[in-house]
Amino acid sequence: MKLRDCIQQISDIQAGSMILPVLGTWVSDCGLPASIKGFQNEGVENACLAIFNGMPDDYDAEKHESGLHLTHQGRGWLNIDQPEKVYAFLSYLFEEFGEVIVDSFFFHHFDPAFRQLRTAYDYFLTQEGRVAAGLNRSSYIKRLAKEGVSHIEVNGLAFPMGLENGPKGETYPMFYTYCPALDQFTYSTLNKGLYPSYYLSANLNYLKENARMARQYGLIPGMMSFEPRSVPETFFSRYPMLRGARVDHPFRSFKPRYNMTITHPRVLEHYREMLQNIMREIPDLGFLTIWTNDSGAGFEHTKSLYVGRNGGAYLVREWKDDDEIARLAGNNALNFLRNLLDAGREINPDFRVITRMESFYGEHETIWKGLGQGLDVEAASLVTKGWEMPYMHPVFPDSDLLNGGGVHQQDFDAIETEKIKENQDKDARSAFYFGMGPELMFAPLMGINYPSLVWKRVQTLSQGEVNDLVVYGGSFPPEQVPFFANYAVLRHFQFNANSNIDEFLSSLALRWAGLENQINLLQAWNAIEKAVLAFPNVSPLYNTIGFAWYRLWARPLVPDIEAIPEVDRAYYEDMMCTTPHNPNNVDLSKDVLFDISPVDHCARAWPFIDHEVLPQLDKAIDHLTVGIHSDSGRHGIMYDQLIRTKALRCWIVTQRNVAVWISSVYGYLKSQKGSAQQYHQDQLQEMINLEIDNMNELSQLLASDVTFLATMETGESPLMYGSNLTLHLEKKIRLMKQYRNHKPHIDPDYMMRQAGKMI
Repeated sequence: MKLRDCIQQISDIQAGSMILPVLGTWVSDCGLPASIKGFQNEGVENACLAIFNGMPDDYDAEKHESGLHLTHQGRGWLNIDQPEKVYAFLSYLFEEFGEVIVDSFFFHHFDPAFRQLRTAYDYFLTQEGRVAAGLNRSSYIKRLAKEGVSHIEVNGLAFPMGLENGPKGETYPMFYTYCPALDQFTYSTLNKGLYPSYYLSANLNYLKENARMARQYGLIPGMMSFEPRSVPETFFSRYPMLRGARVDHPFRSFKPRYNMTITHPRVLEHYREMLQNIMREIPDLGFLTIWTNDSGAGFEHTKSLYVGRNGGAYLVREWKDDDEIARLAGNNALNFLRNLLDAGREINPDFRVITRMESFYGEHETIWKGLGQGLDVEAASLVTKGWEMPYMHPVFPDSDLLNGGGVHQQDFDAIETEKIKENQDKDARSAFYFGMGPELMFAPLMGINYPSLVWKRVQTLSQGEVNDLVVYGGSFPPEQVPFFANYAVLRHFQFNANSNIDEFLSSLALRWAGLENQINLLQAWNAIEKAVLAFPNVSPLYNTIGFAWYRLWARPLVPDIEAIPEVDRAYYEDMMCTTPHNPNNVDLSKDVLFDISPVDHCARAWPFIDHEVLPQLDKAIDHLTVGIHSDSGRHGIMYDQLIRTKALRCWIVTQRNVAVWISSVYGYLKSQKGSAQQYHQDQLQEMINLEIDNMNELSQLLASDVTFLATMETGESPLMYGSNLTLHLEKKIRLMKQYRNHKPHIDPDYMMRQAGKMI
């Protein structure tokens, strides 16, 4: 008898209180004709134990092993001491072992590789993708549960954007949609009336509904917020002495934004009250992650504030030396975090607060020493101070332009393990980022598969004694991405870390593609993985949010962007997440005052893409094209993967062409000889031809019935493309043809010239 048939024999379930609701969801999803009730037997006190079809003869309440034990008659037991993993574990066994022949009984030990799989910056559920077309939050959360997620971020805005506003031309209000602060869901006696009640009510309801759906699958809900965040200036007209630090990015904002001074006890009480208001609605809220130094948030007098050390009047009496200020600022931040931790634990004793270290590069030692007793840390690396990654690209030489936590971060320094143990000794968890879409790699593409690289990364982390994994960006809507091998691998590793990855992928390809296409699919994945691993990261910003922010698929790549009249650029500039004086408007190598893609890196990157990346993608496309002829129509996996792989090729070709633009425009401007200038002009012309062909290919892919791109449900915004992208591509092609022959030019005074204009 097959295991799935054994499961179908289950007709009676007695379960402990901790797993009873989750089993009810699982029974319903599997369509089992089983009745479920709590334990009636005296002496059975295990809240995480379930008995199927009566007590087995060999059951020993004292010695039973953790896992699932099941006979042909559907008799057996389930013993799992982590309720948040019950649904994932049972789903995994049903899907991966359902066809296994059971001789007398089936047993699978429960020994997860990671204590925690927690989502962070969940693109679709809580961040900019929550307004994406085709999103069904219920099925999305179910996918997260099936894929092994145990802790889920639930605080998203019910509105497309926050209520923050600002002067004409600035982009800063866009950033308040990210990681919404506590005051977007409730109020305290201090700030009551600052935001409309209807706004807070809608946002709180969104949060509560996400938590309710998560709870169905036993998942632990939590929040991620930028804090301490700025508040409307009207607050300081009421409480002028509670003004804290200026926390806005002065290049992206046109008015100062200030938060409350967290040194003041009234403000600390304000935060306690807000958190406890939320937790009275969601008593099982398990964690609060605090990000800072971005999107209108920052701690007073920390070195990483955009406008330098500043803040309220109560922390630094006079301008002391840097070490003294760092100590005071660090302890002030710790006091804020512990204030939240204590407030949360009054309602949920297991509540934890998490922060990240990058923003505290000036206060690193103070913050690090203050971790513990429920105050945790998350990071791509614990070795470094600040934002620099201590790991190099595994294929492309001499490059550290990595998106921390992605598959390009292949190594794991032994010092990381030492720091994990150091934190463990003081009850501080160390969670490591791992992202495989939709945010950390190839945004805003959906469903790019590179399963062996995923296995290699999580195996490396596990061997480094990482217990807590942060799934950066979340997953994808299952209706739009039905075949996501990356998460299948992550779940398999979680529950079967000692298995053979090649055997698992072979069985997965057989199940998804059938015997005839199994090999083609595996060969396609293998070629995609080689391309992904070799991709040299033209710019970490363009890999992620910057691809949509700066409209790389909508804006024309021409030698002189300013040669295009403003009226003709408006179709994409109006929706760029940029200010009128941002150099990125005319110079793809820059963003505000940063060099986001160095010229010398680009000069090496684009030929490398031509020789090492694109040929592998072409191999993958060939394997998938062959498989289509025997695939199950236009809805089979081979067609699905073909469209997504072609879209990835379009994405990488545009990245390649951006690198050509940067290296050739700058190369032309720096060249003195006519022959050198002609070389760069020729490269630009070849790039323009390639990008025009690339956009024509993308237009055809957008007409397919495979949703490979995350777009807004209505219209477009500076954070997401819209359904009108095809029209933008037509304009882009027309403008590239029209302005391709202008001489390369970047106005070196663009920033100052634009800043002096009236908006």
